[in-house]
Amino acid sequence: MSQVNPVRYQDMHLLPIAGEWRAGSAASVLTVTDPYTGNTLLEVVQADRQDLNQAYVAAEQAQAAWANLGPAQRAANMLRAVQIFDERREEIIDWIIRESGSTRIKAQIEWGAARGITQESASFPARVHGRILPSNVPGKENRVYREPLGVVGVISPWNFPFHLTQRSVAPALALGNAIVIKPASDTPVTGGLLAARIFEEAGVPKGVISVVVGAGAQIGDAFVEHPVPKFISFTGSTPVGLNIGRIIASGGRYLKHVALELGGNSPFVVLADADLEQAVAAAVVGKFLHQGQICMAINRIIVEDALYDRFVELYAAKVRTLKVGNPNDADTVIGPIINRKQLDGLLSKVARAKEEGARTVVEGEPRGNLLPPHVFADVTADMEIAREEIFGPLVGIQRARDEAHALQLANDSEYGLSSAVFTKDLERGARFARQIKAGMTHVNDIPVNDEAHAPFGGEKNSGLGRFNGEWAIEEFTTDHWVSVQMRPRVYPF
Repeated sequence: MSQVNPVRYQDMHLLPIAGEWRAGSAASVLTVTDPYTGNTLLEVVQADRQDLNQAYVAAEQAQAAWANLGPAQRAANMLRAVQIFDERREEIIDWIIRESGSTRIKAQIEWGAARGITQESASFPARVHGRILPSNVPGKENRVYREPLGVVGVISPWNFPFHLTQRSVAPALALGNAIVIKPASDTPVTGGLLAARIFEEAGVPKGVISVVVGAGAQIGDAFVEHPVPKFISFTGSTPVGLNIGRIIASGGRYLKHVALELGGNSPFVVLADADLEQAVAAAVVGKFLHQGQICMAINRIIVEDALYDRFVELYAAKVRTLKVGNPNDADTVIGPIINRKQLDGLLSKVARAKEEGARTVVEGEPRGNLLPPHVFADVTADMEIAREEIFGPLVGIQRARDEAHALQLANDSEYGLSSAVFTKDLERGARFARQIKAGMTHVNDIPVNDEAHAPFGGEKNSGLGRFNGEWAIEEFTTDHWVSVQMRPRVYPF
């Protein structure tokens, strides 16, 4: 019988490397702090390249036996992990709040999303199908087997660390791959160590999952270049993603599959016939959930001229009511920025927006790592706040002359991750949505959407590949053509 109130996981400073929980071998120690209080959560002796190599080699050795388990066994491990999610719900949420500075609202959403992809992944082992193809050669049968790739390297970010790690780990494991995770240095627990603990408790064999916590300068390139992983799944900034692409395409000795979920500059378009109050409510949540530190978060609000002034007025009024403070309080909407470096970058963006002539509608002074929401109106497409990903509680509102101009503004970006459009005419909204150059567009909803069975991914500089559902099955497996010559073939010489 499962434990209803399990003892919290202990020794979270240790790394699971090649089947053993131990300290890393590097000389450096990573201090992990609470972004809100500044308190030290734990100190981790980091991994070096030798640790990384051991993790990859052990994963390769363990993978074949894991893949050879029947689909029901791997599905059972996934379902047991879901059960552990439920049993340890408050423990997981507590780590998300303390380590990533998430508000309780966001942490609950993240827990639910991670649970959802794990439950969806439990169906994957039985959904992998091969094919029988005809042949033009007499007596030949063509079989196409769908097989796991082998070892998958997962590099996860700090903003939604638990879910965005799980989004790769759960499908890859379910499909018979082994995993090595490199979490972001700000969030090693929620970005990898918790997943390893949960799957170990769920019965996944030792060596199938390793976690290497280490500085990118020390093990980053080696993580990608190593000959063992056949797939690198990266979620993070576009510059780092482009570098990974360069390493795989030209700098490394080994070609491999890659999925890159990168930055965004999400447009939120409000057409003249939109439900104004509903659009305002959505724009507040879509911008300020997790302090705007989400790749899908609204970056640019684009409003048709007829509604523009009223939208700005209502939006500013709503934003001023948002509570900024302790992320553990149930009613806090704006929690801390992840670290001082990120905060300084946001303050520079605020100063730049003012210098470039944006009209300040809402603002506030920072307190520690807390930055109150900032809203700028009369933003133009050439301003930095409209051109660059913000990743914080800042937003600019642009005026569109008409629908055509709104579409032009929405597509005026090198990014194409998620987007949204508001209109009372649903088919008009769908037509508009299909013209936005993005991987995802939502009609009368926020761009921050992720469902475990629907394709997640971007276009342009927002990435390559798709996660979730059948798209994850495609990403984390490969086709193997096996032909069977059933009677002697007649050759030409």
